Amino acid sequence: QVQLVESGGGLVPPGGSLRLSCAASGPSISSSTVGWFRQAPGKEREFVAAVSWSDGNTHYARSLKGRFTTSRDKAKFTFHLHMNNLEPEDTAVYFCAAAAGRLILSRRGDIRAYDYWGQGTQVTVSS
Repeated sequence: QVQLVESGGGLVPPGGSLRLSCAASGPSISSSTVGWFRQAPGKEREFVAAVSWSDGNTHYARSLKGRFTTSRDKAKFTFHLHMNNLEPEDTAVYFCAAAAGRLILSRRGDIRAYDYWGQGTQVTVSS
């Protein structure tokens, strides 16, 4: 079992930055792939980024690469999503998620590959 608790959402003006955090607990996190997804009103949940807990290998949605980065702090069992140059289109509820094991590259963007989910945190980009 893995438990995930997110923090760091809020209101930010266009062009601003925000860092989301996800605190993870549970014995299986050390072999997991963890990721971020987002869901805007009226839209499906979409992949944002993923990171392999064991070696820090990252993977990003192509449209977001360069503005968003993800990392993990193994000592604190926390992973982060750093979002820069935010746009109104980035407004969504952001979720962290963890797979029961390490995911191959082709599956890291697949929502069905993740077994555990955080509660979500709202990010609103508006002036």
